[in-house]
Amino acid sequence: MSALLEGIRILDFTYLLPGPFATMMLSDLGAEVLRVESPSRIDMARLAPPFVDKDGQISCMHATLSRNKKSIALDLKNSWSNDIIKRLIREKGYTIVVEQFRPGAMDRLGLSYEKLCECDQGLIYCSITGYGQTGPLRDRAGHDINYLALSGVMSYSGRNGCGPCQMGIQVADVGSGSNNAVIGILAAVIHRMKTGEGQYIDISMTDGMFPHHVVSGIRALVGDTDPCFESELLNGASIYGFYETSDGKYLSCGGLEPQFLTAFLQTLGLGDYVCRLMEPGITEELREKVADTIRSRPRNYWIEVFSQVDACVEPVLSFTEAAGSEHAKARGLVVNVPGPDGNPIPQIGLPISFSGYAPEYRWAGTRLGSHTDEVLRSLDIRDDEIEGLKKKGIIM
Repeated sequence: MSALLEGIRILDFTYLLPGPFATMMLSDLGAEVLRVESPSRIDMARLAPPFVDKDGQISCMHATLSRNKKSIALDLKNSWSNDIIKRLIREKGYTIVVEQFRPGAMDRLGLSYEKLCECDQGLIYCSITGYGQTGPLRDRAGHDINYLALSGVMSYSGRNGCGPCQMGIQVADVGSGSNNAVIGILAAVIHRMKTGEGQYIDISMTDGMFPHHVVSGIRALVGDTDPCFESELLNGASIYGFYETSDGKYLSCGGLEPQFLTAFLQTLGLGDYVCRLMEPGITEELREKVADTIRSRPRNYWIEVFSQVDACVEPVLSFTEAAGSEHAKARGLVVNVPGPDGNPIPQIGLPISFSGYAPEYRWAGTRLGSHTDEVLRSLDIRDDEIEGLKKKGIIM
């Protein structure tokens, strides 16, 4: 079974989460990814405990984000490294570049899209930043929380009285930055297959959050009022939501359609409210009744009760519970990947199923520069020159 992206070679200049997650997905699909890292400025993802090796060199985060990738450590401020990058594009077919520096940084290193296009006119070059390559915010630093805030998402993601609710996951980094980078790169690959032409791709994590307003925010564009906390069907202004159980855990209750809402209320013994749902002010009263009823029993009781009812009610699981669930097992969401000592490391696998392809998880993320010698030898660079470059700190 051949890999879906067999023959695609990527130079990965990214760090932390958005870019590495994007190239991880592409490597899961069969692309050959060579991660280019600094020997002195260590990616913080490498330092986030816990570690999966005895020496404390490979964090579980890095082991996941860099699986199937090779690692080469180069001082990009050195002109010799600049030449190596260009040779990898010309001679070894690394015709996709993904970078995550602030606008202008790669240009200052002599590795801009315009410069690298001279090596191959079919080059696909993807830049991932918080605010894009143009506009008044292009040079500002930012993180996931800032992109969510500036895109308007957090203005109606929370509760009256306590304001925005801080997310437990990096929605903009992955849901916007990583996913849009993958989409953009694959679209550019298809275009190149038809025309031979390369492409520059500008990914802004803030921009990528705007389409997420498709349910509520877009109404404001045509003159409706802005959505706010607990003003929408899906953000707290209906029965749809989370309810605490007697043991301090929670249920998610998503019955919107009449048949689901009816089944939900009848199961709770609140069927009398079904014919009163259009009464003014009834929602707040009903929400309190629902909350009181669910709070009277532990979560496992409700899991058992609603397992027999088609009402869109599911428990709020911890991550460990979710990863060990029958659903996760049946869907193969957790995979074992060979670690640095050969023992398997459990990781989250590719969440896409294909009829004719199964991802091959060949190795977890490796130590910094673990493939430097191999890559340089493939360019016919002598071992004595490699050792000399190591002593100078240009490579690792």
